[in-house]
Amino acid sequence: MQDENGISFFGALWNGLVWFIQNIAEAFYNFGYAITHPQLWLDWSDKASIMRFVYYGGSVEFFFVVFTFFLVLTAIGLYYRNFMWAIVRGLEGFANTTGRFFAWAGLLMVIQQIIIVFMQRIFTRADMAFGFGIPLSKDISWYSEELKLYNAMVVCLCCTYTFVQGGHVRVDLIYAGVSHRAKRVIDMLGAVLFMMPMAVLTWMYGWYFMWRHLIVPKPSASDTLDRLVAKSRALRWNVETIGFSPNGFNAYFLFKILLVAFAAMVFLHAIAFLYRSYLEYVEGPESTGKYLDKDSLGEGEEAYEGAH
Repeated sequence: MQDENGISFFGALWNGLVWFIQNIAEAFYNFGYAITHPQLWLDWSDKASIMRFVYYGGSVEFFFVVFTFFLVLTAIGLYYRNFMWAIVRGLEGFANTTGRFFAWAGLLMVIQQIIIVFMQRIFTRADMAFGFGIPLSKDISWYSEELKLYNAMVVCLCCTYTFVQGGHVRVDLIYAGVSHRAKRVIDMLGAVLFMMPMAVLTWMYGWYFMWRHLIVPKPSASDTLDRLVAKSRALRWNVETIGFSPNGFNAYFLFKILLVAFAAMVFLHAIAFLYRSYLEYVEGPESTGKYLDKDSLGEGEEAYEGAH
C-alpha cells in the first residue's frame, strides 16, 4: 500500500508538472490567437463573443498567459537591469497617478455629506438635483447611500498608491532589526506568497461575481466554454439596479467592477514590489528608495510622511 501510495503521489506530481509546463507553452499560442482574432471576444454585438470574454477573463488559459508574460518580463529584467527598473517606475507611476486622482473622491464624499445635512436639516428637502441642462434628480437617501461608492473608490483604487507611499498599517516583529538584504528577501517572499495569490483569488471570485450581476443567464466558474457559448443564445444584459431601500442608491454593480479593478492593480503592484525588492537586494542599501516618487508634506514634516 505504501509503495502504491508513493507511486500514485509521484505520478500525480509528475502529471501536475507536465500540465504546468504544457499550459505555459500553450500560453504563447493562446495569446497570439486572441490578438489575431479579436472579433471572437471583443465584438460584443455577437452574444457568443460576450460569453467568450466572460469565460477567458476567469480561465486557466488567461492565468497562464499573464503568468508566462510575467516570466518573460522577469527573464528580460534579470538580464537588463535598467529594463526592470523601467517596469518598476512605470507600475509605480500608474499606481501613484490613479491613486492621486481617485483620492479626490474623499473630498467629494465630505462635500456631498455636508450638502445632504444642509438640505435635510435646514431646507427640509426630500430630494436633490445636480447638473446642467438635464440635472440628476434623486431622493436624498440615494445620495446618502452613494457616499459608499466614493469610499469604495478610495479603498480599491488608492490601495496601491498608499502602498507606494508607505501609508499602510504594518505590524513589525522582526523586520526592523534585520539587515538590508534580509528585508529585501522578506519583501520578495511577501510579494510572491501573499500579494500575488491574494490578488489572483480575489480576481477569480470577483470576475464571475461581477458578471452574474450584469448579464443573464448567469455565468458560473464551473461552466465550460462550450456551455457558456450555448448559453449565449439566451443572453441579455441585466445590469443590477436594486437598492437597499426603495429610493436608495441603485448602481451597486459598480462595486463589483471596483473589486475586479482592485485585484488587477494589486497584482500589478506585486510585480513592481517584487522587482524593486530584487533590485534593491542586488544593488545594495544605496539603492533603497531609488526612483521612488513619494508625496511630501513639506520641509520639516518628514516624520509624518507615509502616515497621511
